[in-house]
Amino acid sequence: MATSLQLFQCKLARPFRPFPLRRSTPPLSLRCCASPPSSYSITLIPGDGIGPEIISVVKDVLVLVGSLEGIKFEFQEVLMGGAALDATGVPLPDDTLSAAKQSHAVLLGAVGGYKWDKNEKHLKPETGLLQIRKELGVFANLRPATVYSPLVDASTLKREVAEGVDIMLIRELTGGIYFGEPRGFGTNENGEEIGFNTEIYATHEIDRIAHFAFKVAQKRCGKLCSVDKANVLEASMLWRKRFLAIAQEYPDVELSHMYVDNASMRLIRDPKQFDTMVTNNIFGDILSDEASMVTGSIGMLPSASLGASGPGLFEPIHGSAPDIAGQDKANPFATVLSAAMLLRYGLGEEKAAKRIENAVVDTLNRGFRTGDIYFAGTKLVGCKQLGEEILKSVESNVHAGAATV
Repeated sequence: MATSLQLFQCKLARPFRPFPLRRSTPPLSLRCCASPPSSYSITLIPGDGIGPEIISVVKDVLVLVGSLEGIKFEFQEVLMGGAALDATGVPLPDDTLSAAKQSHAVLLGAVGGYKWDKNEKHLKPETGLLQIRKELGVFANLRPATVYSPLVDASTLKREVAEGVDIMLIRELTGGIYFGEPRGFGTNENGEEIGFNTEIYATHEIDRIAHFAFKVAQKRCGKLCSVDKANVLEASMLWRKRFLAIAQEYPDVELSHMYVDNASMRLIRDPKQFDTMVTNNIFGDILSDEASMVTGSIGMLPSASLGASGPGLFEPIHGSAPDIAGQDKANPFATVLSAAMLLRYGLGEEKAAKRIENAVVDTLNRGFRTGDIYFAGTKLVGCKQLGEEILKSVESNVHAGAATV
């Protein structure tokens, strides 16, 4: 079941401004239901730390949205990460992977925590996350970074720098140094212990993320910045070579290249120069976290991980935050917005996705904040109360035109 580019908009990070589609643009090969079933199977992975708290909020939001939009959800909660290690001895149990593969979409809270930091690599919670991404074949990671008007003062940047920022960062997710072989530990000629990893990309891995990124850029503002380190790394040299070749197929997209160190500087100095960015696995991991601080908090950034077929994986980009776990301090906005991406890109339920996104903006406009985005003049609340306020906004169905991005 393929997803057409009708699921994309000019500003993917701004779901309220649809862009007319080019009829000549071929469809993106992403999963969606051509004929929506009467119900959708959603695998929920609460994970560790604040994961169970934020997933609880999002489940309530999806249930309410479903009842209002005539959509039925069947939820199955499974273990992954540290919780799975404690219960089963492995970070990704077979039952979890099986449930994920058989569902329409997967929604993840977060994995990891201090408790498991000293585990061997194959027994770390994060290994389960890398494994499920690989097993689901989700090679393209969409990470929108948008500065919402009510939160512009939460950014550490000057208002004139942060206001109006709207970036879609696309991260290649299943290749590069996180998966490359050989890797491991050894001893060098001097008898010293060494650790080594391999940054490696095959042509087909670069080509598929390139086509994906160009098509996203077509539906936004026609500008694509490819970030690499082609002055030093051979893998980046091939990356740039393939992007230059594939750019010939997209004459309506303005392609630029930038070294990752320069991009990280410019992302802070002048973030509005970027529209759609694409980069490899490790650079995307770092740059998306940096972009989150432009928006005011990592607690505001959702993500969608998509492949050529099968269910997508949707998750906030923040971690498990074990230092505040169980204290009702977590910000659920990023996970709620990840659920909106699940509805749009995973299920093709655009109306329901917009209802959630409008509700987030309305909740912000009404002044409700968790501690990470709180400032004078707003209302400090906990995770549970913020979830209740989001539900009120969902039910009121604030019109898109009334929402301020």
